[in-house]
Amino acid sequence: MSLLRPSALVGEQVRLEGRRVFLRPPVLGDHAEWAAVRENSRAYLTPWEPIWPADDLSRPAYRRRLKRYAQEMREETGYALFIFRLEDSALMGGLTLSNIRRGVTQSCSLGYWMGQAFSGQGYMREAARCVVPFVFQQLGLHRLEAACVPNNEPSKAVLHHAGFQEEGLARRYLRINGIWQDHLLFALLDSDLAARKPHL
Repeated sequence: MSLLRPSALVGEQVRLEGRRVFLRPPVLGDHAEWAAVRENSRAYLTPWEPIWPADDLSRPAYRRRLKRYAQEMREETGYALFIFRLEDSALMGGLTLSNIRRGVTQSCSLGYWMGQAFSGQGYMREAARCVVPFVFQQLGLHRLEAACVPNNEPSKAVLHHAGFQEEGLARRYLRINGIWQDHLLFALLDSDLAARKPHL
């Protein structure tokens, strides 16, 4: 896996590669494929996501999304990556590292989604495994956090497989599908990664 140091990330291409997937930042040319995957998966994703704006899949909204991603990357507060199948470069989903905090915290939050046609095939597990070394070795963070609603069994499986430990329940933590919902909180530490490195 070839990774860039944090100081070299701005203006350059980040690419994380696993056995069957690769991840890179979104570009304008991805819009049509991204919008199609999202639209075809709308009913599948709705229970697990905030309510989509009416123009969410439009090209102007996508441009605004890219501008926000670029700003977060410049400021080193977040990284958005699309997940592609290695064999044919099909866009399958997305993964974000958000709310990067430095100082005494040195942590960030992980979020992800997978198109329905690609779910249940282990692609998200592999994508999560790709991003973990990036977080700890390239970004130099100490803690990677994630959360999911208690009944999202596939998401919990992804986190457990990546080595996350469940830490507790946050009541009415995020507004998902228009409702404030409880979330299970998970975390992975840099020391956890070192302990299980031979298995990644």
